[in-house]
Amino acid sequence: MTTNGQATPSFAVHIPDAELVPEPLDPSQIVSGDPVVTGKVLWESPDGKQIRGIWQITPGVVTDTEANELFVVVSGRATVAVEGGATLEIGPGDACVLREGDRTTWTVHETLRKAYHISL
Repeated sequence: MTTNGQATPSFAVHIPDAELVPEPLDPSQIVSGDPVVTGKVLWESPDGKQIRGIWQITPGVVTDTEANELFVVVSGRATVAVEGGATLEIGPGDACVLREGDRTTWTVHETLRKAYHISL
């Protein structure tokens, strides 16, 4: 990402209390509960194909089709069921890799916050 022709400088963010903005879910993704998603893009490549950020979801059950993503859970707990694949139990300190195109069902037990890197 560039600002006024300059590359974004190195930076640090304290993930647990970073301020996030609403990222409304498509109602068709909600299976049960009233989950609320918030997030913040911290960095995006000039071509838009690499994205790094913070994402949070409150308890509930949602479906998604995944991007090629690596994330680390900072807080909270969820069960991620990959259609035709593994069921992942994730919590603080866990790193998770999701494959592009995976269809998933997220059962969020405790508000989950993660730091992520997506490759499009």
